[in-house]
Amino acid sequence: MPSSPDRPRASRPTVRAVLSALTGPVPVSRTQAIGAAERLAAVTSLLSSLEHLTGPEHKRTGGLNDWALARHGHARYGRPLRKLLDAVADERTTRVLHAARVAASAALLLPGDSRRRGAANLFLGVSGALLYPTHRYGTDGSDQASGMVQTATGLARLVPSPAAQDALLWYVAIQSNLSYAVSGWVKLLGRDWRDGSALTGVMRTRTYGHEGVWRLARRHPRAARTLAHGVLALECLFPVLYLKGGLLARPVIGAAAAFHVANGFVMGLGRFVPAFTAMHPMVAYTSAPRSHPAVAGRDDRMPAALGLLLAGTAAVAATVAAHRRLRATDHAYGGTVTTRHGNELAHDGTATGQGSGPVTVLVHGLGALPAHFSWYTRALGAGGHQWLAYSRAGYGASRRHAGTPYHLGESVDDLVDLVEAAVPAGRQVSLVGHSLGGEIARRAAVRLGGRVHSVVYVDSSHPEQLDRSGQQGRNARHVEEMIRTTSVSLRLGLGILMQTPDWVENLPAPVRSRAMAEYADPRVWTAALREWRAAERDFRSFQGPLPPLDTHALVLSAQHTVDRDPDHLLMHKDLADAHPPGRTVRSAVIEAADHDGILTDPRFAAEAARHLVGFLGDTTARNTDGRHPAPAEQEAR
Repeated sequence: MPSSPDRPRASRPTVRAVLSALTGPVPVSRTQAIGAAERLAAVTSLLSSLEHLTGPEHKRTGGLNDWALARHGHARYGRPLRKLLDAVADERTTRVLHAARVAASAALLLPGDSRRRGAANLFLGVSGALLYPTHRYGTDGSDQASGMVQTATGLARLVPSPAAQDALLWYVAIQSNLSYAVSGWVKLLGRDWRDGSALTGVMRTRTYGHEGVWRLARRHPRAARTLAHGVLALECLFPVLYLKGGLLARPVIGAAAAFHVANGFVMGLGRFVPAFTAMHPMVAYTSAPRSHPAVAGRDDRMPAALGLLLAGTAAVAATVAAHRRLRATDHAYGGTVTTRHGNELAHDGTATGQGSGPVTVLVHGLGALPAHFSWYTRALGAGGHQWLAYSRAGYGASRRHAGTPYHLGESVDDLVDLVEAAVPAGRQVSLVGHSLGGEIARRAAVRLGGRVHSVVYVDSSHPEQLDRSGQQGRNARHVEEMIRTTSVSLRLGLGILMQTPDWVENLPAPVRSRAMAEYADPRVWTAALREWRAAERDFRSFQGPLPPLDTHALVLSAQHTVDRDPDHLLMHKDLADAHPPGRTVRSAVIEAADHDGILTDPRFAAEAARHLVGFLGDTTARNTDGRHPAPAEQEAR
């Protein structure tokens, strides 16, 4: 029925009014931001401590948090810290601390605004940091986020200066921005996030997946891709809420909160909801324009100070990167060989024209260094065996000048040219290759023919591993993403943040510094990415079987490799079987060793080197005497 012109028309929301309600800043005062953040963080610590109190069996002998085992992971810490952690990890102490955390968290949920709340927040932050190392199972990023918020809000409660309080609130807000933006830009390096298939992939996992959502995503792939790209956009562009006086603060903060609620429901990350939304009040406080009455007098010097700090850090990072580059490319005492491809290979070793036995040539793996063989070269030298180690093109001091697209054959050609040029004439070689280096050594051995005395495969790759091993075939994409992420991070100057990995710490002391300089050099990872892509193409097109190779052979396998992937043990047997009867062929599994530890862990490297030196000694003696290997040696395969 048409309305009467005399009747007043019901007011309808206009588009402008709706947009005004959905956009704009979220003005909260300093006190409101601190109060809201500490209460949300208190929910996280309350849930966390209740979970630990209701699962004490994990702390006991054989449990997932058995401190008798877990404490070995902190052996590198100083004695005072180790003793403190031992005290905190005691079952009674842990129980008391968690009970106190439950009481403090519950108290913080009550109304109030006193300075005593600051002490409670600080207790939660400090106790959480102490308990975290003793709970390898049951702790995650939500505990880290809540601990940071509680420490900052605790200090903000206790310091009288509004400027200092604002600096602490800015600190939490900046951390929140970084947590979203860094996560988003790192995801952007992954192919599955760029093509939108990541959501479906995550939902099919056992740990974070959800069968119902996975089926829904499978039925509606376009919607799933749109959602995945939406998450990516939200994380990458989170800081835009600071533009235009916080114009986008409401939709961005709202979307982020909804994102955490969805994760809590679908992925089972319940504690992440209060932990990460606890940072949002600080984001709201700092993103509101200073002209708004709620944030009047806010001190905004923190971002400027942070900018100066970042500029100084960038200068230091550039200096460290330049120093590492100079160290990695320095080759003062070794030799250099230029190959048919124009590549310059830097090599080092003890090979001279005075020896008589085969020269051991060490071929490193993908993303690895000659220093990985340091324990082996020590054992070889002690056993009177001459050796030669080199960096492949693009690694360390070696340079790649080839003008054609890279393929594995280029590295094989380089190795052949290196042997011809750097090993004294008339001397045989024993090619020792780890991982991808094993496959390169095998192919070079075919080309070098009688020049090769033996091939030693150290947890070697196999050209059919991506097809025969479902585990390795599935993980191939993640390997490329990991290498590319590391390469990009180092090129952005983030190498200064790279911690020294355990394998470097396990190397002999004189080589650690140079090994770290090479490992943190982006060139190594650029070369590794180039090699991985070529290897994946090559391996997926490989048509077996392996060609026969008339040399002695030693196959060393890491127990972790063959235990986790039994197909790899069969492929290692293939490598041994490619060497015909009449040659000495031995195989050994290094117990408890993993793929890198078989080279770098002193215990496992010593065991592997013992096999290597024994093998070289036995086969060299037989060759000198002109005798054939004993039948038992052949049956050992």
